[in-house]
Amino acid sequence: MKSPLVSIVIPNYNSMKTIRLCLDGVFSQNYQNFEVIVVDDGSTDGCTDIIKQYDCTLIPTPQNSGPSVARNLGAAAAKGEIIFFLDSDVALFPDAIDNTLDEFEKDSRIGSVCGIYDKTPLIRDSIIEDYRSLQAFHWRKSSEGVVTPGFFSLGAIKKSVFEEVGEFNTSLRDSEDAEYGHRLSKNYDLILTSRVMGRHDDDDKISIVMKKLFRRGRTRVPLYLSRKKAMQGFETPNRALALVFALLFFMSLPALALGAIWSILPGILLAIFMLLDFGQYLFVHKERGLGFSVLFVAIHVTVSAVACLGVFKGFFDWVFDASFRKEGVMS
Repeated sequence: MKSPLVSIVIPNYNSMKTIRLCLDGVFSQNYQNFEVIVVDDGSTDGCTDIIKQYDCTLIPTPQNSGPSVARNLGAAAAKGEIIFFLDSDVALFPDAIDNTLDEFEKDSRIGSVCGIYDKTPLIRDSIIEDYRSLQAFHWRKSSEGVVTPGFFSLGAIKKSVFEEVGEFNTSLRDSEDAEYGHRLSKNYDLILTSRVMGRHDDDDKISIVMKKLFRRGRTRVPLYLSRKKAMQGFETPNRALALVFALLFFMSLPALALGAIWSILPGILLAIFMLLDFGQYLFVHKERGLGFSVLFVAIHVTVSAVACLGVFKGFFDWVFDASFRKEGVMS
């Protein structure tokens, strides 16, 4: 794999805010043997006028259909030996493609190389975005190496492997990366590395974060139950257990009205929640200090409790809805 053609596939939907930053990052790469394919998934904000200013192929979808459909269309048009999937709200570091190819050279069993987001957001809109950027950076940085879930908002795959594993599951708009990584990792290694990085314009409202994590918690259930074992990566057993303690913490808050003895219960549950991922809070404290760390804990315990509710909803649906048991599960 001397200097292979790399096909950069960018699913795009209403990305007026970020698409120029994304494409500028692509065309500033140290490695220059690439083609760019942007699949516009029914945008209505005029961002395609910006895309047409760059040397790339623009493919429209008939209607907004989600990232799986867009990635599949882009992959079908790709001519390169490597398909590099990149979301339109991510700006690559200049050495991202070079380092991706270096990783592929290390072992023939490597079928996919995925990167991580920088701890600094691409566009800083709110303190929620600071929380998301630091949390995502730490979880992925602490999970470097061979993992099971894919991260195809910033991840590459050999075209031959993509053709063998098959397309992204178009029935999923959430957890499609995890499901694809599950299939790929049956026969190939999927590498997560901080040598491949980009800045991400993350969610800036807690309501959006909660809705997203609820959906992800729910859609993880059929995938995990069909797999029958934990995935390798940042979704560790401790972090899964922390979701439960986050929900228990909120359920225990009425105990504050029952007197001194019962009032310590929420504190105990919150302490257990934090101890299950204590390295994360040490990292945040080192980066941003005590004041931000307190806010980080408050946000994280809230969104974790919501994610736990999503998991419980997923279990409920899995028991009572036969179609949901098959949702997102491909052979």
